[in-house]
Amino acid sequence: MNLSRHYKALELDKVLLMLAEETSFSDARERALEITPSTDFERVQMLIRRTSDAHSLTARYGSPTILSIQNVAGPLRRAQVGASLSLKELLHIAEVLRTVRGLCQWRRQCETMGRELSQLFSCLTPNREVEEAITSAVLSEDTLADNASRDLQEIRRKITNAGLHARHVLDKIIHSTTYQKFLQEQIVTIRDGRFVVPVKSEYRNEVKGLVHDTSGSGATLFIEPMSVVEANNEIKVLRAKEKTEMERIVAALSAQAGMFADEILDSYDAVIELDIIFAKARLAYKMKASVPVVRNDGVVNLIKARHPLIDPKHVVPTDISIGKSFDTLVITGPNTGGKTVSLKTLGLFCAMAMCGMMIPAFDGSEINVFSNILADIGDEQSIEQSLSTFSAHMTNIVKILQVADHHTLVLLDELGAGTDPVEGAALATAVLERLRELGCRIAATTHYAELKMYALNTSGVENACCEFDVATLSPTYRLLIGMPGRSNAFAISERLGLTGDIVARAKELMSGEHIRFEDVVSDLEQSRQELEQERDEARKLRMELEMRRREMEKQKEALEKQKEQEMERARSQAKRLVDQVKYDSQKLMEEIEEIRKQKESENYAAMAAKAKSELRAKLERLEDASNPVVAKTNEGYRLPRKLKQGDEVLIVDIDKRGTVIAPPDGEYVQVQAGIIKTKVHLKNLRLIENQPKKPVFSNTRNVRTSAKKMQMQAKMEIDLRGMMVEEALMELDQYIDSSVLAGLGTITIIHGKGTGALRAAVQAHLRKHPSVKDFRLGTYGEGESGVTIVNLK
Repeated sequence: MNLSRHYKALELDKVLLMLAEETSFSDARERALEITPSTDFERVQMLIRRTSDAHSLTARYGSPTILSIQNVAGPLRRAQVGASLSLKELLHIAEVLRTVRGLCQWRRQCETMGRELSQLFSCLTPNREVEEAITSAVLSEDTLADNASRDLQEIRRKITNAGLHARHVLDKIIHSTTYQKFLQEQIVTIRDGRFVVPVKSEYRNEVKGLVHDTSGSGATLFIEPMSVVEANNEIKVLRAKEKTEMERIVAALSAQAGMFADEILDSYDAVIELDIIFAKARLAYKMKASVPVVRNDGVVNLIKARHPLIDPKHVVPTDISIGKSFDTLVITGPNTGGKTVSLKTLGLFCAMAMCGMMIPAFDGSEINVFSNILADIGDEQSIEQSLSTFSAHMTNIVKILQVADHHTLVLLDELGAGTDPVEGAALATAVLERLRELGCRIAATTHYAELKMYALNTSGVENACCEFDVATLSPTYRLLIGMPGRSNAFAISERLGLTGDIVARAKELMSGEHIRFEDVVSDLEQSRQELEQERDEARKLRMELEMRRREMEKQKEALEKQKEQEMERARSQAKRLVDQVKYDSQKLMEEIEEIRKQKESENYAAMAAKAKSELRAKLERLEDASNPVVAKTNEGYRLPRKLKQGDEVLIVDIDKRGTVIAPPDGEYVQVQAGIIKTKVHLKNLRLIENQPKKPVFSNTRNVRTSAKKMQMQAKMEIDLRGMMVEEALMELDQYIDSSVLAGLGTITIIHGKGTGALRAAVQAHLRKHPSVKDFRLGTYGEGESGVTIVNLK
């Protein structure tokens, strides 16, 4: 049985033609057109993986360059047995080697590659030595380069010199006043490879030499003067040597190529396979295809499948499935509704995947590897079919029944049509039963109501229909599985103008059972549309809720992140303050100790010890206050009144102001501090009265302020590392003002190296500051580019 006829009915040949158009050279094109679906499950998986890998690599690195190369099997086999090739054939071999080298270079840039595709690339054997030997020696299809060999270069140099000598002698002759009247023209030409001059026939005896040719009219003789005969003879001898040397060079290049004939031919076959694989990847991009899941259990599930031969602007995606809860699909509906397209799509997508191609459907689509895909699909869509057409369909079905087994997909278009409806329906039912006994997966289109009933009453058989809009008299091309189709003949006839009484009489002539069946189908269709509408609304609502949930999660994450940043910045600021105060205080204590050593007075020593003790106590309190996360107590404080919305409060444990945004709920009240909304215990709040002259802070706040003043007065440098730009510039302004008041002439600003953003902002600010005389970056030992040295006015 000719299986190719079945794939042609599915229009696989047209898809392969699209694939062939994506290839780079003739042999790859011919092999693409000869591709047949594989029935081996593991091989199909391997082919799909190759295409998928090429598809991914093309997206990342672009498609590899493959030249329009020629088949070199014949020339290489001749070279292998010692024959000399033509220059054209040598250039074709060099083109193949250059393509192989280019593919290997492209392979090296790919970081990762699937095992199957990598194995194919490993079959490529570049041979740069042979490639460069040919390309450096052969300039074109009929020219060897002068530097092809030293002997050839020397011979050609001698030919050039001899030619120049001959021309020089002839130029003297043609420009001589003695010979000018004898010449037909003052030119030098070549006859039989020898330099000659055109002489008028009547002056034949005036120019001594050999006659090599005569013009058509006989009025001109082409004579080689005796003075150039020796030079022409030398050129003739050199030309013979040149030819011999060229033949030797070509023979050597041919022998060199013949030594590697097997490797080059293996590489050539690998190039063909790679070109086809990447052509599949390019075609997949054009079709917006995806990688199918390959199965071997008879299940096919296509999601939003788009037939590749229909204009993308008009193709309607459809869902088709078979093999899970049912093995037979009976598709019904009006003519031109898309039944045949659905049938072809099911078979074509399986065949494409079995050829190693991606399919134009959504991700997650599944195909099955069948041993046979058998189709009886005709182009005749008329209800007036001849007996010969019926006979042809029956002949195809008989052949299908002889081949079909449990690994076969059978596609039957207009099953049982073309004969008496009663007999046709009975035959169609019997054929479906036999195919199911054989274990086939079956999809069939029909108009028979009996087959609709058969699908409704038989387990494992499912109805499907192509949706039709009666209001517009046009199909939607959507395949609805689980719903029997209606012919819609009466509705279409009325819309087209057939009078109501005729339609009513036609309904009267129908059997009561058929009318009841059509009514049931109509009710089911109405219910389906209502349920589909409700499902769409539910899907939209679910999507909206999901979007809101994601937005809330993002907002929550942003708030948490901002909270952490605020707390980290507070810790960093407090730590810098404490470290600086510790440093300055330590220096102060050392000075006091030095004074104590110099002064023997007992009173002075007692005063110094007392100052030390007090300073240490202050430092400890300041360090406790530096971490805003550590809980601070609010002992001894009671709210003067009940809090209300809009009150300004201080959150004691984090030392941050906030606003009451809701009345207290028991012992907790909702407070907004910055962008953060939180519930705070009433014991952790202090009320800030309206327009206070001095806000209520803990004693540690005063210690921090005084420590900061002492820091500004005593230190010669400021450390801005870790601060935001705005915060750093505010600190810098205060520091410069304090330094000017303290009478400092030079200060050091530590901003760190980092990205350079803080340094740039600081130096831009210094250029505009009225108290800054000039500034420079630090030198070696001063901190280099991590600090800026400023001279104040």
